[in-house]
Amino acid sequence: MTELFNNLASYLHDVFVIKFDAWVILGFVAQGLFTMRFVVQWIASERARRSVMPVAFWFFSIGGGALLLVYALYRRDPVFIAGQALGLVVYTRNLYFIVANGRQASASN
Repeated sequence: MTELFNNLASYLHDVFVIKFDAWVILGFVAQGLFTMRFVVQWIASERARRSVMPVAFWFFSIGGGALLLVYALYRRDPVFIAGQALGLVVYTRNLYFIVANGRQASASN
């Protein structure tokens, strides 16, 4: 049991102390932005008492997704790169629809 604890402690020290650098900080900031999209969506839905997707959700998605893509490119992780790149296309397209529909709504008034 002591050997298992020592191996776990050594692993955690390697991951969170030895490998800690500016790229890890960027990764944590990116993940924080990405997480905020769920927080703003949850708060907006609770206030409206129904499921709501606020525009801020898409901005946090793009910000977090872009930074996570940079991080994934640096780490050379093909699965992470493909996932974040595809996600950015979806987030950007949704934001485009919001802007385009907002212009249409303004023009019709």
